[in-house]
Amino acid sequence: MFALYRPHYIPPPIKEAIWPRDDIAIVRARQTPVLNAGFASYDTTLGAPVYIRIFKEERELELWVQTPADTYALFKTYPICNHSGDLGPKLKEGDRQSPEGFYTVTKSALNPNSSYHLSFNLGFPNRFDRAQDRTGSFLMVHGDCVSVGCYAMTDPAIEEIYVAVEAALNGGQATVPVHAFPFHPTTQRMAKASGHQWEAFWEQLAPAYHAFAATGRPPLIAMDAGKYLVTAW
Repeated sequence: MFALYRPHYIPPPIKEAIWPRDDIAIVRARQTPVLNAGFASYDTTLGAPVYIRIFKEERELELWVQTPADTYALFKTYPICNHSGDLGPKLKEGDRQSPEGFYTVTKSALNPNSSYHLSFNLGFPNRFDRAQDRTGSFLMVHGDCVSVGCYAMTDPAIEEIYVAVEAALNGGQATVPVHAFPFHPTTQRMAKASGHQWEAFWEQLAPAYHAFAATGRPPLIAMDAGKYLVTAW
């Protein structure tokens, strides 16, 4: 089994003080040295491919970066400042539910002029969601700590995450995978979910969590017969 590469670089803590809502050029200038210093600990630089995992129950967002070994190292775990709804997927427009599932972020999803400081769209509904007749729009990761269906971060946190995602896409990564889980789907936690109305759905998500733990690389996600299909590298 792949041993997850935990950080030997300890990033400085995010300050929860009043944060300036600067133009994206100033944000890049502020965050680039911070991210380059952190990424250097893994012998890589800002612009390397990244991978994001979200855990709703734990209110955590993880930012992972690709290393020269072609596996991913955990750069930082950020507290999610706010999200909406309960455990379980988003079903329809206006239900104020934060989504769960497998999403991808492209360059066109980036919004440096967001009303919520900075944001990127998760691409909900994806192909799986549409097959389930799920509806919704503008489901994002953004700043401002306010959520009506999105995953809201503090402004300092979204700056780091946004600049890392933007640099990866500009560096050649076609899409940044974002895997949104209800919780860490360990054997013990899944056992506690037995009988829950979303147990079968969560069982489709769990293999991606375990594939990454085994290989250190984000798994390939497809759809088969209306269900997620996870394949490890």
